[in-house]
Amino acid sequence: MTTMSAATAQILLPSDDAAPTTRDRIVETAARSFQEIGYQKTTVADIARTLKMSPANVYRFFESKKAINEAVVEQLTGEIEAMIAAIADAPKLGAAERLSRIVTALHDDCRRRFEAHPRVHEMVEAAMSESWGVCQAHVDRIGAVFTRVVADGVREGAFTVADPKSAAACLHAGITRYCHPMLVGRQPNAIEPPLPVMIAFLLGALRPAGD
Repeated sequence: MTTMSAATAQILLPSDDAAPTTRDRIVETAARSFQEIGYQKTTVADIARTLKMSPANVYRFFESKKAINEAVVEQLTGEIEAMIAAIADAPKLGAAERLSRIVTALHDDCRRRFEAHPRVHEMVEAAMSESWGVCQAHVDRIGAVFTRVVADGVREGAFTVADPKSAAACLHAGITRYCHPMLVGRQPNAIEPPLPVMIAFLLGALRPAGD
């Protein structure tokens, strides 16, 4: 069993009191399994067995394995978004320094996660093919942070761009090779040019001519 009808899911919807704790346990257990044995090999029955509950109980909270993966990915991306938001809000740092730190943090975090759990790429692949909306929402939120910091730089006089949102989109596209889970995970040592060189190039494109 991989999915349930909407009607059945509605009947089995967990109570508000029970949902948070059990749901979190399912997500945490699934995340560990996806990391250790891989998304493709993990079944809902495996997750249920680890939690000492029936698969039917798991389906009370998630209608499918895909839905569980979406929750795991949302948790992962939420951690990343919180990390870069903290950098973007750092006091006494100019916009250029904050952008540099954000890009570096995104790359370092991506590389660290894949070195620790090489099978995570299966989970990411599944999310990109089956749950693109979750991935797109994450990309949009990261882009919003870049836009905000670029706009700060324009107000500071550090950057001269007419459209901070478009400039941020170009910056985001420029760092894809360094922060995309699939690219970093599969070819961690084949990155050219080095990240600091790319950051300097991108920041230079935002600065006034001659700076």
